[in-house]
Amino acid sequence: MSAALRRLGGFLGGVSTLSLWLAGIGLVAMTAMVAWQVFCRYVLNDSPSWTEPGAVMLMSWFIFLGAAVGVRENYHLGFDVLLYVLPKSGKKWLRMISDLVAFAFGNGMVWYGSQLVALTWGTTLPALGISGGWDYVPLVAGGALVCLFSLERIVLRLSGEPIDDILDDLPPAEVAAELDTANLKA
Repeated sequence: MSAALRRLGGFLGGVSTLSLWLAGIGLVAMTAMVAWQVFCRYVLNDSPSWTEPGAVMLMSWFIFLGAAVGVRENYHLGFDVLLYVLPKSGKKWLRMISDLVAFAFGNGMVWYGSQLVALTWGTTLPALGISGGWDYVPLVAGGALVCLFSLERIVLRLSGEPIDDILDDLPPAEVAAELDTANLKA
Protein backbone atom coordinates (compact mmCIF):
# COMPACT_ATOMS: atom_id res chain seq x y z
CA MET A 1 0.00 0.00 0.00
CA SER A 2 1.36 3.42 -0.87
CA ALA A 3 2.18 5.92 1.86
CA ALA A 4 -0.53 8.30 0.63
CA LEU A 5 -3.19 5.58 0.79
CA ARG A 6 -1.98 4.57 4.24
CA ARG A 7 -2.24 8.19 5.50
CA LEU A 8 -5.66 8.60 3.89
CA GLY A 9 -6.83 5.33 5.44
CA GLY A 10 -5.59 6.44 8.84
CA PHE A 11 -7.35 9.79 8.52
CA LEU A 12 -10.61 8.21 7.34
CA GLY A 13 -10.31 5.62 10.11
CA GLY A 14 -10.17 8.50 12.59
CA VAL A 15 -13.18 10.17 10.95
CA SER A 16 -15.04 6.85 11.12
CA THR A 17 -14.18 6.33 14.79
CA LEU A 18 -15.17 9.90 15.65
CA SER A 19 -18.46 9.46 13.77
CA LEU A 20 -19.17 6.26 15.66
CA TRP A 21 -18.42 7.90 19.02
CA LEU A 22 -20.61 10.88 18.18
CA ALA A 23 -23.41 8.54 17.13
CA GLY A 24 -23.07 6.63 20.41
CA ILE A 25 -23.07 9.82 22.46
CA GLY A 26 -26.12 11.00 20.51
CA LEU A 27 -27.92 7.75 21.25
CA VAL A 28 -27.22 8.09 24.98
CA ALA A 29 -28.23 11.77 24.96
CA MET A 30 -31.45 10.97 23.10
CA THR A 31 -32.27 8.24 25.61
CA ALA A 32 -31.69 10.70 28.45
CA MET A 33 -33.93 13.29 26.76
CA VAL A 34 -36.77 10.83 26.33
CA ALA A 35 -36.37 9.62 29.92
CA TRP A 36 -36.46 13.23 31.13
CA GLN A 37 -39.60 13.87 29.06
CA VAL A 38 -41.35 10.81 30.52
CA PHE A 39 -40.32 11.79 34.06
CA CYS A 40 -41.55 15.34 33.59
CA ARG A 41 -44.81 14.28 31.99
CA TYR A 42 -45.82 11.61 34.49
CA VAL A 43 -44.13 12.73 37.70
CA LEU A 44 -44.00 16.52 37.45
CA ASN A 45 -47.08 16.79 35.19
CA ASP A 46 -45.23 19.37 33.07
CA SER A 47 -43.60 18.06 29.90
CA PRO A 48 -40.87 20.26 28.39
CA SER A 49 -41.52 21.18 24.76
CA TRP A 50 -37.91 20.87 23.58
CA THR A 51 -37.32 17.20 24.37
CA GLU A 52 -39.21 15.59 21.48
CA PRO A 53 -37.80 17.69 18.62
CA GLY A 54 -34.37 17.56 20.24
CA ALA A 55 -34.49 13.78 20.52
CA VAL A 56 -35.64 13.43 16.90
CA MET A 57 -32.79 15.67 15.71
CA LEU A 58 -30.25 13.65 17.70
CA MET A 59 -31.73 10.46 16.26
CA SER A 60 -31.18 11.81 12.74
CA TRP A 61 -27.54 12.46 13.57
CA PHE A 62 -26.76 9.03 14.98
CA ILE A 63 -28.66 7.23 12.23
CA PHE A 64 -26.81 9.00 9.39
CA LEU A 65 -23.41 8.87 11.09
CA GLY A 66 -23.84 5.17 11.85
CA ALA A 67 -25.01 4.45 8.30
CA ALA A 68 -21.91 6.14 6.89
CA VAL A 69 -19.64 4.08 9.13
CA GLY A 70 -21.53 0.99 7.96
CA VAL A 71 -20.58 1.87 4.38
CA ARG A 72 -16.89 2.12 5.32
CA GLU A 73 -16.90 -1.13 7.28
CA ASN A 74 -19.10 -2.96 4.74
CA TYR A 75 -21.68 -3.83 7.40
CA HIS A 76 -24.78 -3.00 5.41
CA LEU A 77 -27.23 -5.65 4.34
CA GLY A 78 -26.69 -6.97 0.89
CA PHE A 79 -28.00 -9.52 -1.55
CA ASP A 80 -25.05 -11.92 -1.53
CA VAL A 81 -26.52 -14.96 -3.28
CA LEU A 82 -24.91 -14.03 -6.59
CA LEU A 83 -21.54 -13.55 -4.87
CA TYR A 84 -21.47 -17.25 -3.90
CA VAL A 85 -21.56 -18.47 -7.48
CA LEU A 86 -19.38 -15.89 -9.21
CA PRO A 87 -15.64 -16.27 -9.69
CA LYS A 88 -13.39 -13.98 -7.66
CA SER A 89 -13.02 -11.42 -10.47
CA GLY A 90 -16.80 -11.21 -10.85
CA LYS A 91 -17.23 -10.64 -7.12
CA LYS A 92 -14.79 -7.75 -7.29
CA TRP A 93 -16.80 -5.99 -9.98
CA LEU A 94 -20.14 -6.68 -8.31
CA ARG A 95 -18.81 -5.12 -5.10
CA MET A 96 -17.43 -2.21 -7.14
CA ILE A 97 -20.90 -1.61 -8.57
CA SER A 98 -22.30 -1.71 -5.04
CA ASP A 99 -19.80 0.93 -3.91
CA LEU A 100 -20.60 3.08 -6.95
CA VAL A 101 -24.30 2.89 -6.12
CA ALA A 102 -23.55 3.88 -2.51
CA PHE A 103 -21.46 6.79 -3.81
CA ALA A 104 -24.30 7.93 -6.08
CA PHE A 105 -26.80 7.58 -3.23
CA GLY A 106 -24.53 9.66 -0.96
CA ASN A 107 -24.33 12.34 -3.65
CA GLY A 108 -28.12 12.40 -3.79
CA MET A 109 -28.27 12.77 -0.02
CA VAL A 110 -25.90 15.75 -0.19
CA TRP A 111 -27.63 17.37 -3.17
CA TYR A 112 -31.24 17.03 -2.05
CA GLY A 113 -30.38 17.49 1.62
CA SER A 114 -28.64 20.78 0.78
CA GLN A 115 -31.75 21.91 -1.05
CA LEU A 116 -33.87 21.07 1.98
CA VAL A 117 -31.47 22.95 4.27
CA ALA A 118 -31.59 26.02 2.01
CA LEU A 119 -35.37 25.83 1.71
CA THR A 120 -35.98 25.62 5.47
CA TRP A 121 -33.11 27.77 6.77
CA GLY A 122 -35.34 30.84 7.13
CA THR A 123 -37.83 29.04 9.37
CA THR A 124 -37.49 28.58 13.11
CA LEU A 125 -38.16 25.44 15.12
CA PRO A 126 -40.27 26.98 17.89
CA ALA A 127 -39.49 24.43 20.60
CA LEU A 128 -35.72 24.67 20.05
CA GLY A 129 -35.39 28.26 18.83
CA ILE A 130 -33.02 27.29 16.00
CA SER A 131 -33.28 27.33 12.22
CA GLY A 132 -35.44 24.65 10.63
CA GLY A 133 -32.55 23.87 8.30
CA TRP A 134 -30.80 22.08 11.16
CA ASP A 135 -33.34 19.27 10.75
CA TYR A 136 -31.68 18.38 7.43
CA VAL A 137 -28.01 19.03 8.18
CA PRO A 138 -27.55 15.40 9.39
CA LEU A 139 -28.74 14.22 5.95
CA VAL A 140 -26.05 16.33 4.24
CA ALA A 141 -23.31 15.33 6.68
CA GLY A 142 -24.20 11.64 6.47
CA GLY A 143 -24.33 11.82 2.68
CA ALA A 144 -20.91 13.46 2.54
CA LEU A 145 -19.47 10.71 4.73
CA VAL A 146 -21.15 7.99 2.63
CA CYS A 147 -19.53 9.54 -0.46
CA LEU A 148 -16.15 9.76 1.24
CA PHE A 149 -16.19 6.22 2.60
CA SER A 150 -17.52 4.60 -0.59
CA LEU A 151 -14.95 6.53 -2.63
CA GLU A 152 -12.25 5.19 -0.29
CA ARG A 153 -13.43 1.64 -0.95
CA ILE A 154 -13.43 2.26 -4.71
CA VAL A 155 -9.91 3.71 -4.67
CA LEU A 156 -8.57 0.89 -2.49
CA ARG A 157 -10.13 -1.75 -4.71
CA LEU A 158 -8.75 -0.14 -7.87
CA SER A 159 -5.30 0.03 -6.29
CA GLY A 160 -5.44 -3.71 -5.65
CA GLU A 161 -5.86 -3.61 -1.87
CA PRO A 162 -7.70 -6.59 -0.32
CA ILE A 163 -10.77 -4.86 1.13
CA ASP A 164 -13.35 -7.53 0.37
CA ASP A 165 -14.14 -10.58 2.47
CA ILE A 166 -11.19 -12.87 3.16
CA LEU A 167 -13.58 -15.77 2.63
CA ASP A 168 -13.68 -14.88 -1.10
CA ASP A 169 -10.27 -16.48 -1.55
CA LEU A 170 -11.39 -19.84 -0.15
CA PRO A 171 -13.21 -22.62 -1.99
CA PRO A 172 -16.89 -23.04 -0.96
CA ALA A 173 -16.18 -26.09 1.26
CA GLU A 174 -13.56 -24.17 3.23
CA VAL A 175 -15.89 -21.16 3.56
CA ALA A 176 -18.49 -23.44 5.18
CA ALA A 177 -15.83 -24.86 7.50
CA GLU A 178 -14.66 -21.33 8.45
CA LEU A 179 -18.23 -20.23 9.19
CA ASP A 180 -18.85 -23.34 11.30
CA THR A 181 -15.63 -22.66 13.24
CA ALA A 182 -16.63 -19.02 13.78
CA ASN A 183 -20.06 -20.09 15.04
CA LEU A 184 -18.50 -22.54 17.47
CA LYS A 185 -16.27 -19.83 18.93
CA ALA A 186 -19.17 -17.41 19.44
